[in-house]
Amino acid sequence: MQFGKFTLDTESRQLRHGDTERHLSPKAFELLRMLIDCRPAAVSKAQIHERLWPATFVSDATLTSLVAELRSALGEKARDGRFLRTVHRFGYAFHGAVTEVTSRPEPTARARCWIIWDSGQVPLDDGEHLLGRDRDVVVWLESPTVSRHHARIRVDGQTVTLEDLGSKNGTYLRGDRLAAPSPLTDGDEFRLGSVPLKFRLLGTSSSTQTHRS
Repeated sequence: MQFGKFTLDTESRQLRHGDTERHLSPKAFELLRMLIDCRPAAVSKAQIHERLWPATFVSDATLTSLVAELRSALGEKARDGRFLRTVHRFGYAFHGAVTEVTSRPEPTARARCWIIWDSGQVPLDDGEHLLGRDRDVVVWLESPTVSRHHARIRVDGQTVTLEDLGSKNGTYLRGDRLAAPSPLTDGDEFRLGSVPLKFRLLGTSSSTQTHRS
């Protein structure tokens, strides 16, 4: 989906401004997608709470903080919002033209591998990437069996390793619970708690490789 100079990619779960990614926490991403999907109707705070925090009590201050994060990523302020509108004493709404994009953009040149699961897929470039339920993770998994910082993937060129971070319910690779960092190879299936995922590694000879789950 495109609006203004922004692109919201629901498959890779990225918000981009031109060619630059604007980082969003998983909850902020879901809020933006919800408001766009419901446009031009306003969405009540109760609806947002039910969608983002089902069966969990959170204060309105938490939602306010999430909206502030989203506005920061969009480069706007509460009183001068181009895309987000506050509906006082009710909730929020998205306004502005949105264009549906049928073909996905190619992954960035830096992205060497992908993590794929039932709810989406995320490209990973060189560096360390956290998986879990906290706001600062790259791969966000909403499951009570997943710890806040459950596991870490380290990408160094074509070398990729998976490491459990002392999670309660364990990280499993090829059916075995990890006790130490282990290498990942293309097509590996692994599990965080009860959530299954798949690892795909990009080939260096082709930049147009298709990713399949």
